[in-house]
Amino acid sequence: MHSKIVIVGGGAGGLELACKLGRKLGPGQVMLVDSRLYHIWKPSLHEVAAGTLDIHQEGLSYQMLAHDNGFTYVYGALTALDAPGKQLTVAAIATAEHEEVLPERRIGYESLVLAIGSTSNYFGVPGAEEHTISLNATEDAERFRLTLLKLLTKAALKKGAPDAGQDGVDIVIIGGGATGVELAAELREASGVYAAYGFGQLEPMKDVRITLLEGAPRILAPLPERVSAAALKLLQERAIKVVTGTRVTAIGAAQVTAGEGGQPDQLYPADIVVWAAGIKAPALLSTLGLPTAKGGQLEVDGTLAVKGHGNIYALGDCALCLGADGKAVPPRAQAAHQQADYLAQTFLRQARGKPPQSAPYVYKDYGSLVSFGQTSSVGSLMGSLKGLSWFVDGFVARLMYVSLHLMHHQAVLGTVRTGVLALARFLIKRSTPLVKLH
Repeated sequence: MHSKIVIVGGGAGGLELACKLGRKLGPGQVMLVDSRLYHIWKPSLHEVAAGTLDIHQEGLSYQMLAHDNGFTYVYGALTALDAPGKQLTVAAIATAEHEEVLPERRIGYESLVLAIGSTSNYFGVPGAEEHTISLNATEDAERFRLTLLKLLTKAALKKGAPDAGQDGVDIVIIGGGATGVELAAELREASGVYAAYGFGQLEPMKDVRITLLEGAPRILAPLPERVSAAALKLLQERAIKVVTGTRVTAIGAAQVTAGEGGQPDQLYPADIVVWAAGIKAPALLSTLGLPTAKGGQLEVDGTLAVKGHGNIYALGDCALCLGADGKAVPPRAQAAHQQADYLAQTFLRQARGKPPQSAPYVYKDYGSLVSFGQTSSVGSLMGSLKGLSWFVDGFVARLMYVSLHLMHHQAVLGTVRTGVLALARFLIKRSTPLVKLH
């Protein structure tokens, strides 16, 4: 197989780039490689984990997207790269019974874009990898949801039994960034819905105990203090225990150990633990023979080209891109979206025989929004003047948050289909449970 432009990774940035190029250049010139069959917008994984979003309704088939947007899709994981030979290797695909469906394949390219995202960074905490769930992909979110359903069922059956001890479910979320905060809020909202759908014995506020642990002095530390304070207030109103300035030192099968320097360790009971305390580059990147930074990301220049490799580019979480201030571009969906737009122009100019873009990629921070369930959000919006921002919350902020998801859909589906899809999901929610129960 061969394609003029090969994009590895169908996350927000990689998929948007494939769609924009495919619509202009066609399947003979644009190829997307991904290890999964369907796409989920990663910022919505906390909703999948809580059960308020059904991946079987939300997921977008890469094969469908390839057909509709004019690119070629290859199913499989990148395993090796021959940069001098301009060739990459994609792993074989097999069933659960080890029956090979697709063989190992080699793909030639003229230009390569790596957009394989990130994975969890456990910082060497004992037991973290073995005893926690990280929301890196849809299968992680589904594993959390099914585990939670099992725990709720057991807790409901034990409720009121003489030997039950402390009834209910203990959920510990490690990391007070956007993922941890959004998951905590979504779980609190979902717990009430679960109680209404067959778990009536449980009192959500009392029996579904949610604890959020954060090492920094406040949650949502990168965001303005007013946003952090508003988020803390909303979590506390939802009976979510928030502990800041604490460091997790060990995680076991049934508890989390954490504490401050010089203070006795605290033990937090945990039936299920979510790790949302940090990310790092996938280990695969260090095996490709490309320059990587201390954190494992690929080092790129101002045009998003991997240093020393003019025909290989990287975007999103897997790329270390430095801004004009010397700081790394943050690993956010809006950064991947902007980088996809920049690279789309790079490749379209090449295809039309025009000179390269004269201006380097510059990250523009438009602010951040954090979801607090299906009816409320909180965040800050950045103005066109440096340092100017507006605090937003409540229903208006929620509408803005939802619009971000719709903007991503519009980029890969088009305006009309995004509108139809949004209407269809609105109607489906009126005829199905508010949470996924199976």
